[in-house]
Amino acid sequence: MTTNVHAKRAFAGKVSYVTDGDTLWVQPDAGGAPRKLRLDGIDAPEICQSGGEASRAMLAQRALHQHVEVTVRRRDVYGRGLARIRLAGNDLGAQMVSAGQAWSYRWRRDLGPYAAEEAVARQFRRGLFAVSQPELPRDFRKRHGSCYVVKK
Repeated sequence: MTTNVHAKRAFAGKVSYVTDGDTLWVQPDAGGAPRKLRLDGIDAPEICQSGGEASRAMLAQRALHQHVEVTVRRRDVYGRGLARIRLAGNDLGAQMVSAGQAWSYRWRRDLGPYAAEEAVARQFRRGLFAVSQPELPRDFRKRHGSCYVVKK
């Protein structure tokens, strides 16, 4: 579930932290608190899932401390802005999927906005697609729950 309260808000800033392969923090150039953002249109492996650390490392390598252009499209149920992020004019979500470090976000029968990039990554067995049946993060979460749940 998402809300459109802050749809289509654009700003520029510097990436200050990378949580995982699809979540990062951007410090706006205009000031204020850093904003927690999720790359819209992709789904990276959970940090505790196979490929999760590599996905986070690639996003950090590409974006950490870099200046980006952000377009927040909406908010998710966790309060994160779902955003398209451009780095040096290039779509960061497309780069992650092309490198095989994330899936194009699927919804029902729709293969998502980066289906073409994912098809190429699969064809060349890049990153996550080096194995024949990589597990989608939503399936992993159904079986194991979130990596961020504190276990007693």
